[in-house]
Amino acid sequence: MRPASKLPPSFFSALFLVAALACSTGSSAEKLCEKPVYLTLDTGHMDIAPLVADVLKRQNVRVTFFAAQERSKTGDGSLGEHWAPWWKARAGEGHEFASHTYDHVYWLADLPGSPPQFRVKPSAGASEGQVFTYDAQAYCAQLNKANARLLEMTGKQPLPLFRAPGGKTSPALLAAAASCGFQHVGWAPAGFLGDELPSEKFSNPALLKKALGSIKKGDILMAHLGIWSRKDPWAPAVLEPLIIGLKDKGFCFATLREHPAYKASGAKGEKVLAF
Repeated sequence: MRPASKLPPSFFSALFLVAALACSTGSSAEKLCEKPVYLTLDTGHMDIAPLVADVLKRQNVRVTFFAAQERSKTGDGSLGEHWAPWWKARAGEGHEFASHTYDHVYWLADLPGSPPQFRVKPSAGASEGQVFTYDAQAYCAQLNKANARLLEMTGKQPLPLFRAPGGKTSPALLAAAASCGFQHVGWAPAGFLGDELPSEKFSNPALLKKALGSIKKGDILMAHLGIWSRKDPWAPAVLEPLIIGLKDKGFCFATLREHPAYKASGAKGEKVLAF
């Protein structure tokens, strides 16, 4: 073998070319996500969950799941043992996870007095349909319980984010969640994908057309893993055409881990995301 000092000029030219191509490829990869959107999926009856997973894998799209222990059509609830392998597989594919409160607890109202208390109503679990008074500690327990279960199933630390069921919050509730390190994530107006609307009035083709015509760069999109009341399931009928259509428009998909507002907050609960 020749000493390095006596290698022919063509060798160094080839090295330069390889380096240049690598830089070029890196630049192209960065440009692939100049128009990001952030698809988020809340739990539901889970009947369409396997189909949703197939679409996401086929389209190489990663999303953020907001999970609660909701009643499911199959198994022991959306965070039960039946669905644990499904969640584990999603972690292996690079998806992110966050809390939707363990019992899918709806905020109803703030109560007068100090410290803050809230009237709430779980729509899942043993206390489904009952109205309770929560303080900040009780609400934080709901947020942490969902995340603990996600970590147990997936082996992946969930993001310090949450979505209140129905998106219903108050400044006091958001402050209570922030006190235990959680930031709220809603969705953009155009990001409401309409899967929970009645299919008799809002058909899948109409919802797809509306979404493709209104979604903008940076929007957070929201749908569910099954809605009990919708007769014509939204997914996968709309999901895959929507992903393909947005890609054709130059959009790309990222998780909330990459969202600039989340990065800016440092995930320490100083800020609440509002959209």
